[in-house]
Formats: sequence, C-alpha cells, structure tokens
Amino acid sequence: MRVFPLITALVVSFALYLVVMERAALLSFAGVMAEEAEAGPPEEPPVNLVRVVAQSSQAQPVASPVILRGRTEAKRQVQIRAETSGLVISEPLRRGASVAAGDPLCEIAAGVRKAALDEAQARLSEAQISYRAASGLSESGFASETRLASARAALQAAQAGVDRAVEEMARLVMHAPFDGLLETDTAELGSLLQPGALCATLIQLDPITLVGFATEAQVDLLELGAAAGARLASGREVLGQVSFIARSADPQTRTFRVDVTLPNPDGAIRDGQSADILVQAQEQSGHLLPGSALTLDDAGLLGLRLVDEDGLVSFAPARILRDSDKGVWLAGLPEEINAIVLGQEFTREGARVHVTWADADGAAQ
Repeated sequence: MRVFPLITALVVSFALYLVVMERAALLSFAGVMAEEAEAGPPEEPPVNLVRVVAQSSQAQPVASPVILRGRTEAKRQVQIRAETSGLVISEPLRRGASVAAGDPLCEIAAGVRKAALDEAQARLSEAQISYRAASGLSESGFASETRLASARAALQAAQAGVDRAVEEMARLVMHAPFDGLLETDTAELGSLLQPGALCATLIQLDPITLVGFATEAQVDLLELGAAAGARLASGREVLGQVSFIARSADPQTRTFRVDVTLPNPDGAIRDGQSADILVQAQEQSGHLLPGSALTLDDAGLLGLRLVDEDGLVSFAPARILRDSDKGVWLAGLPEEINAIVLGQEFTREGARVHVTWADADGAAQ
C-alpha cells in the first residue's frame, strides 16, 4: 500500500475545505501576515548607541547667600597720647571703665605754664596800650605810619603769645574723644609723660563691625545694605547689614574686604572674635540637578552634558551656586535644558545617544 498518495490526497482535501468553507478566515489571516511582513520587526535602538538618562529642567530664581570667614572689629579704637611733658596729677582710671566723650583721662601738672600765661597776658595788655597811643598820635599827625605799624605788630605778637600759652595749658588735660571703654589703665599718678607717651587706649564697641573677605567670584554678588548674619566662635548668632565693600583687592590674598555693621549695646561682642558670616546675595537664576550630573570637558571646564530631541550631545559650562539636600543649584546655563544625569561619562560632545527621560525626582520614565 502506498502512503504518500494518501497523505497528498488528505492535504489537498483540507486545502479545498479551507478555500471553499473557510474562505473569509483564510483571507483575513493572509492579510495580517502580509502587514507584519511589510512592517518588519519592531524598532530597537542601534546596538552602537550609548544609552543615557536625561532630565529636563527649567531655570528658577535662587537666593544664593555668600559665606565669608572673618572676625569682629571695634568700630573705633584710638591711643590717646600726651602732647606735652610733665608729671601726671590725676588718679588713674582702670581698664574696662566706661567713659563718655569729653571726660578727662589724664592730667599733667601745670608747672611754670601758668606763669608763662600770666606773662603773656601782661605783655598783651602793654601792647594794647601802646597801640592805642600810637593810633591816637597818628590820627593827630604826631606819629608816623612806621611807629603805628610797629605798635600793631607788637600787639599781634603779644596776642600770639597768649594763644600759645592758652594752647599749652589746654594740653595738660587729655579728654576722651568719643564714648567707649578703656582697654588699658590710664597713666599712673606721678608718672612722667613725654610728648607721644601713652595715656590710655580707648575703643568703641557699639556698633561693632564684622570684617570678612570675599573672593573675586563672590564680590560681584554682594551689595551695600544687604542683610547679613554671623555665628561667632562662642556660638552666638547676630544680625546686621553690609556697610562697606572694598573696591581694591588685597595684593597678597586677592580678596575684597566686606564690613557688616551690627548693634552691640551691651558690649557683649568683643573685638577680635572669629565669625562665620552669611550675607544675602543678589537673586540669580539656576537649575536644581543631581551633583553626579556634573562632569568636565576636554579643557577641564566644569559643566553638564546636554542632549537635544534628536539625541545629539553638547556640553555647557556651569557654575555652582550652592548645595541643597536635593542636589546642587547651577548657574550659567540656558533657561531650558535637557541634562544627561546618568551615563554622561560614557559619551562626548557631538555624539548621538539613546535617551531615556527621567522625571523631576530623577526616576526613569
């Protein structure tokens, strides 16, 4: 018995059954297969494209405080010194004493200066009488103009002598030029002072100044009147305002002095305390992105690798404004960017990549 003719007959019979009895289903099945054949397999990225994760970002206003390291400094400090010589006859004031402007600090014995003043006043009286006499005679025609001029010169010389003697007497007492605290004792009773000898050191602590030093990158962000705060080495926190920003840099450190003035009515803040100063800077525009997205280009510039809708990679330099618990704020970028946040180290500028987009939290979509 032959098997192949029987199998052939069965296949032909089944084919005729499909063509005659199941014609609609057969045509539908044939059409689907044709469409799939024309469409081909589903698109997949070429195997040579690097896969990266990118995140879209819109620039936002950022308040960027500037942190400075500095110290406290007395608003005023002066060393009061003697202008003449003599023995001190005043009781000393002890360091830490509070004095008001005009209070006497040191007094020197007058010695012969009082006698010199009396003599100068007597000579002035004599010169005044002589001048009046010469003036009257000159008006009557009994004295020459030369005699009158001589009498006038003698009068002016006598007046100058009185002025010198009065000035010398005024130098005997040294006064406080402003309200403040004595940083040293005043000169001891009975001590001999020479011109230039120290009477006392006076400082003014209210208001007090915080002195910080800003870098070239920071100084353009600061402005006069900006709010500032500081934490002293003791842990105390204080508030004030920027009162001075230097226009000239220190030639050694290339930094700019910044002064913050703050009230100190109780004098609790001392001169020379270390402080961390936080100054409110001008508001800037920035992007909040993961710190891991930062990279370097071939020239060593810090920035981001960006990608466009076609997957083409570019590089944009960026400047760090400040850190946060959600990432870093970056400035110097366009208003809208597509930053590569994962895989940026495996591509380069001008390359084409396969992009997976991440949401604002960095999770791939």
